[in-house]
Amino acid sequence: MLGTPRGDPCEEAIMERRSSTDLVVVGSGPGGYGAAFRAADLGWSVTLIGQEAAPGGICLHVGCIPSKALLHLARVVAEAQEAERWGVTFSPPRIDLDRVRAWKQSVVERLTGGLRLLAEQRGVRYLRGRARLLDAQTLLVETESGDAERVSFRHAILATGSRPAELPGISLTSPRVMDSTRALELEDVPRTLLVIGGGYIGLELGTVYARLGARVTLVEMMPGILPGVDRDLATILARRIEALFDAVLVNTTVVEMREDAEGVRVRFEGVGGHAVPPPAERVFDKVLVCVGRKPNAQDMGLERTRVERDPRGFIRVNAERRTDEPTIFAIGDVAGEPMLAHKAMHEARVAVEAIAGRATAFKPRAIPAVVFTDPEIAWCGLTETQARQENRPIKVARFPWAASGRAVTLDRPEGVTKLILDPETERILGVGIAGVGAGELIAEGVLAVEMGARASDVERVIHPHPTLSETVLEAAEAFLGVSPHLYRRRT
Repeated sequence: MLGTPRGDPCEEAIMERRSSTDLVVVGSGPGGYGAAFRAADLGWSVTLIGQEAAPGGICLHVGCIPSKALLHLARVVAEAQEAERWGVTFSPPRIDLDRVRAWKQSVVERLTGGLRLLAEQRGVRYLRGRARLLDAQTLLVETESGDAERVSFRHAILATGSRPAELPGISLTSPRVMDSTRALELEDVPRTLLVIGGGYIGLELGTVYARLGARVTLVEMMPGILPGVDRDLATILARRIEALFDAVLVNTTVVEMREDAEGVRVRFEGVGGHAVPPPAERVFDKVLVCVGRKPNAQDMGLERTRVERDPRGFIRVNAERRTDEPTIFAIGDVAGEPMLAHKAMHEARVAVEAIAGRATAFKPRAIPAVVFTDPEIAWCGLTETQARQENRPIKVARFPWAASGRAVTLDRPEGVTKLILDPETERILGVGIAGVGAGELIAEGVLAVEMGARASDVERVIHPHPTLSETVLEAAEAFLGVSPHLYRRRT
């Protein structure tokens, strides 16, 4: 029984419900609901716990899905402007934010409503609330209504995701300062917006706000946007971002933020001796902080179990996604990088199969990553940057989209598709793509890496013409010296 401290008979104690289940999944995002549904399909009793009204987690409610809906809108606005080059002129767009927000929310509700129905059809019990472990086979759920339920389980999967990180050393609590979650609410379109962080979240949301009419400045402390991404891919996006945004300040850090009557006054400093383009202090209507994400592994009762965390706060797991506590597994963002929904969904399968006693392990050769900007960037497997850091010999085959018929018909010839290959076996070790729709093309690269395909294997597969998917074929042909659209001088 939960209630007030003993000796206070005036307060009525809250009755604690009790239930038991084969599997409890804490966190209802793609990894969480994926694990719950797979377990239910095996005939287990499953309780899925989430903090939202319906399954979907951060991804569907305030992450992947609403952001991609807004990025689609931004792309439509851009194409309407670009069409003038093709002889079609549209009037400047009028943005009705109420309708935009309503449309975005309808997308979310359609998908989360579908998940609610799928949970019901599978017999998965969805429990809305916050869970804390009491021991290795029991947890307590505090529901939104203030009730509590003690859930006993044979196994648990922790899929609690992540949250936006805060700007180190600088704190300003103000409605003018947003994280990615608040930015997706689209309260308004500020006249000027500072985006702190040149990673994928900052670039995606900065693109949305710029296309809706905000004057966007981006600041990144590293020498270029998308740190860690191969420079030949990132540079293609950087050129377009520099044309779209008011300013892109690299090798620059924010050292002070304060609010006054004009807005948020921000002071910049150069990194490593680099000078900041004047003025070093600027005022913005709003500031969007996108400096990474942190795992949601705090205040979960882990200390009551043998579950351990690493120095960065991620829950330690083995190849089965099992923690140091045999009955508890962890998947998704809370279990380590990369923090990607599709990685979590794959881990969900592994964890459930491990609980079922099957031989399984999470050992992918390639996990695709996609930056949903315009143009998109996507990659999988070994990158040039990684190979250089590891002193690993590779060969690189590139196909420029300027030689792609489909890219030219789209008036987007700036892209590139490249293959990273083993110089001895000619096996494809990685794939990188920058260009329109790169995220839709990378799956072929993932398949090639996972299957151990060689350039000659891809070269023998007929690709439809004219399509952007041909660029993967053409990159393989370029490596073999047989591309009809690239000339290589004979030696």
